[in-house]
Amino acid sequence: MIKVDHLAYTYPGVDDTPGVAVFEDLSLTVEEGSFVAILGGNGCGKSTLAKHFNAILLPCGGMVWVCGMDTADEDKLIPIRRNVGMVFQNPDNQIVANVVEEDVAFGPENLGVASPAIRQRVDKALKQVGMYEYREHAPHLLSGGQKQRIAIAGIIAMEPKFIILDEPTAMLDPRGRREVMDTVSRLNREKGITVVLITHHMDEAAQCGRVVVLHKGKIAADGAPGEVFSQVELLHRIGLAAPETVELCYELNKLGFDLPLTALEPEECARLLYEKLK
Repeated sequence: MIKVDHLAYTYPGVDDTPGVAVFEDLSLTVEEGSFVAILGGNGCGKSTLAKHFNAILLPCGGMVWVCGMDTADEDKLIPIRRNVGMVFQNPDNQIVANVVEEDVAFGPENLGVASPAIRQRVDKALKQVGMYEYREHAPHLLSGGQKQRIAIAGIIAMEPKFIILDEPTAMLDPRGRREVMDTVSRLNREKGITVVLITHHMDEAAQCGRVVVLHKGKIAADGAPGEVFSQVELLHRIGLAAPETVELCYELNKLGFDLPLTALEPEECARLLYEKLK
């Protein structure tokens, strides 16, 4: 698991200006094999928390543990990053080679994996993200969604237990977003890889098994998607919205309907409305 224990973190100030405190006392556990979405407004600490998961940032107070390893222990840095792979918002910032298969091989090579094993890992990873047929293509000729799937393949080839995705669909069109979400959902479901998804898209968070909402460095809500998104008024108070289906039922309830606020899929919402109107 990843365990965050009373985390405190402050970005240092510049030129004698005071630092910016992001977390003062945050505790959170991510169980192995889970699919967790982390939501929140700008500046709530989503990306800062993600960077603590693989020791890009280190706590100012408290501790972060990855598979029993303290992220502040320099001797554990490489095994921690073997276990926790990061995928960032812009795939162009993670693509380092001129050929897709060479890019995917970059991570295993830097981990010292033997050449025959690298070949196997690259082929396996590309097949898992549905990009094997593009293995000899130039990455810059691919679509945004395809590039992001290549970035994910590069992480998979390192065989981590956890993949942390920091707003991986923010720069993509709807098709690219769908490609990435289908890929990570399948990796979690079929391969048992733990996925932590940092996102501002409520429909993406609704596909996860657990939703954690951050607000001003604290956990405002934590639970199954239906449980969290039914707290519409709480979400509104902190500047967020529920998925459109839930918002629709919420507004109809104001007009006298009595609809549950748990319909996350359009089909489910349509069925509820049909039953009520019938």
